Amino acid sequence: MQTIFRPYHIVIFGASGFTGQFVVEEVARTVSEGPNGTLKWAVAGRSRQKLDKVLEQAAGTLGKPELRTAVEVIVADVGEPDSLAAMCKQAVIVLNCVGPYRFWGEPVVKACVENGAHCIDICGEPQFLESMQLNYDSQAADKGVYIVGACGFDSIPADMGVLYTRDQFKGTLTALESFLTASTGPEGGSINDGTWKSAIYGFADSGKLRSLRKKFGHKPLPVVGSKIKRRSALFYSNEVQQYAVPFMGADPSVVKRSQRFLLEEHQETPVQYGAYAGVGGVANIVKMLFAGMMFWFLVKFSFGQDLLIKYPEFFSFGFFSKDGPTRKQMEGSSFKFVFYGEGYTEGQDPSQGRPNAKIRTLVQGPEAGYVATPIAMVQAAITILNEPTALPKKGGVYTPGATFAKTKLVERLNKHGIQFSVI
Repeated sequence: MQTIFRPYHIVIFGASGFTGQFVVEEVARTVSEGPNGTLKWAVAGRSRQKLDKVLEQAAGTLGKPELRTAVEVIVADVGEPDSLAAMCKQAVIVLNCVGPYRFWGEPVVKACVENGAHCIDICGEPQFLESMQLNYDSQAADKGVYIVGACGFDSIPADMGVLYTRDQFKGTLTALESFLTASTGPEGGSINDGTWKSAIYGFADSGKLRSLRKKFGHKPLPVVGSKIKRRSALFYSNEVQQYAVPFMGADPSVVKRSQRFLLEEHQETPVQYGAYAGVGGVANIVKMLFAGMMFWFLVKFSFGQDLLIKYPEFFSFGFFSKDGPTRKQMEGSSFKFVFYGEGYTEGQDPSQGRPNAKIRTLVQGPEAGYVATPIAMVQAAITILNEPTALPKKGGVYTPGATFAKTKLVERLNKHGIQFSVI
């Protein structure tokens, strides 16, 4: 695959977007971690002017004036396949930051596969992730290309957290629940409305996801050990000492795909997984129920979707905003996943009797959307560059867990502030 000369280890596509600018800064911080201690990289997007501005800003923020001149700018547009092909031919890995992926993601995947570049994205949209697997997996395998979705906060902490817990457990881990809590500092916090838009389109299209999944023809994963109990839509969690709800993001579907891969490729016992998020006290629940009812009602109609998109702050009680969080808000924010697992000690037969051992682990890190996400994405790329022999034996469209199960990604994340530990 690497027979043609590729001048850049990494090309960041969509570098001038809200998340892209933080990915640029993260790549600039980690250049010494590339192959043989160097990393050649470039930025790409539609507007040379905006890309120059991002490099200017990164140079100022990081105190690295050389970024203004040393980093190549590539003009490429999702609507112009030739420009994408030219970009992909120059990269070993494309970091795709252009969302919502359901609208703009496929041309990039297609160009990467056809031109032999690996592709990493930070998508949290199961419909996009799974349709790419359905449509491009065999082509990617033929080309020796790795297409790895969900490499941001969705879903590296959860997917790698499940594998970390399994690896730390002495015996056979059979079931695991995670509880996510996020905290903000005195400045509060918010999420850029790109994520809000992805959620709107995702909920509006949930029927399509069900029919897409039927096309895979998967048999249900075998249940080993006691069957995990599904919790109710709202409950008080003793684990995180607050009210909790089922986690609405991509994590459960990504983890399931990883578990399926590890069963089919490595005959590893699949872990059942339930994902929940803490929502705080009663006042928060009232807000959430009210916002949730409005959302469910409006998302069914195109005029409702337009309203939701136009006024994200109003309909989400300030949780999402067109401006996204300030750097000060980011500094004060953090996340925690606590994993509660059960299974069977070494020598115990998982088909006999109830689980006889428990484990508790923690994955914690900085602000989820624009600090942890770039760290996760960039470390995923660094891992592909540095550990090619630890990746799945053939190319394909993979989850983070499937791609990185046998690599040192967790160790790398630990060094960069996304920490995995047994508690």
